[in-house]
Amino acid sequence: MESSKRSNTWKYILAFVIIVIHFVPIYMVLAIAFKSPYDHSSRWAFPGYVYLKNIHTALERGGMLLALKNTVIISGISILLIVVVGAMAAYPIARNRNRMNNLVKGFIMGVMMIPPLSILVPLYSFMAKVQGINSYWGMIVTLLTFQLPTSIFLFSSFISSIPIALEEAAAIDGCGPFQTFFRIIMPQLKPVTASVVIITGVNCWNNYQFALYLLQSPKIKTITLAIAGFFSADSANVNGAAAAAFLGILPVIVVFLFLQKYFIQGMVDSAIK
Repeated sequence: MESSKRSNTWKYILAFVIIVIHFVPIYMVLAIAFKSPYDHSSRWAFPGYVYLKNIHTALERGGMLLALKNTVIISGISILLIVVVGAMAAYPIARNRNRMNNLVKGFIMGVMMIPPLSILVPLYSFMAKVQGINSYWGMIVTLLTFQLPTSIFLFSSFISSIPIALEEAAAIDGCGPFQTFFRIIMPQLKPVTASVVIITGVNCWNNYQFALYLLQSPKIKTITLAIAGFFSADSANVNGAAAAAFLGILPVIVVFLFLQKYFIQGMVDSAIK
């Protein structure tokens, strides 16, 4: 009994430490974003006032509105393709359990282990040849390529838990493979779809390394590039960067609050299989 209490105590302590680790960066962003640049108090001290000029600086000088628009377009289209293509690719892998599909699934998991930066040079050379630099489609294709393995892995694990009797009943009613997938399987994927949207969506939204090389034009910069623009070799506007970061994380927080129920359920169900 005492040993179980001790184990639970350590769990609560560990959970508290994890919460603090994740909360500290958000606290720092808020404290600095709403503090005057002329306030030389500790950055850990939350201001007793609200200084909104940093938000204005982020919007005007940092071009956050343009960056938000570009990020929404790139991330939105990427996430849509990641979900649709990932689910359609995962369906035959989950249902046709043979040696070839096991090899394909193993290959997909292997691709997930490859560091994206390790192939940045050939990727940039290829994109330059096909005129994918400074274009929406070039960035979208790159994000789709690197996020699809995660999507396929989660979808295939979840689809394996869906009873095949549903598809057999649909086939008796005259549904073809595509009708069965979109009418029977896809509606069952809401929980894991939320997980895929959040996991891959955050990666697309926060991507910096690919955006830095593929989106060199100021007209097509994303949020991460806009925030980086507040720093240079000669100066750094930390308050403006914090305000830009605050504007950049707001949409992600809102989406997560709406999808957190399905996210947790999808992750648990996928992990079980």
